[in-house]
Amino acid sequence: MTIYFYSTRDRYGCFSNFSAHGFELDDLWWQTSEHYFQAHKFINTPSFEEIRQAKSPKEAAWMGRDRRRPLRQDWERVKDDIMRLAVQCKFETHADIRIILFSTGNEELIENTSSDYYWGCGTDKTGKNKLGQILMEVRKNLRSSNH
Repeated sequence: MTIYFYSTRDRYGCFSNFSAHGFELDDLWWQTSEHYFQAHKFINTPSFEEIRQAKSPKEAAWMGRDRRRPLRQDWERVKDDIMRLAVQCKFETHADIRIILFSTGNEELIENTSSDYYWGCGTDKTGKNKLGQILMEVRKNLRSSNH
């Protein structure tokens, strides 16, 4: 069986980067993994803190996608590692959502978004599904570390 997720209101809504599961990482508090991910596009710039303080994950995403902001030069190389770090920390921090992640067994997890062929599966389901892959990796890592 394959588990598709997207909306924070769905059964597996905690898999979304918009889910309200904050965490501390790099000595800073992050409201969501979306805030962490988007802010790290602009490390060592004023945009970093502006995005960290965004009122919602939707606002953080909007700010992070604004190409008028100077995207860090190594972003394409580091973005997967930054996402992995945020997702790992989120699930290490919150036992309730870790239980939900573990409840998926070894099922394939797919972010069911029509607009994103990198992090999700895209309209025609041919996307890379990097977020789903990271979630499955985090699930395996947390299981082996006895969380």
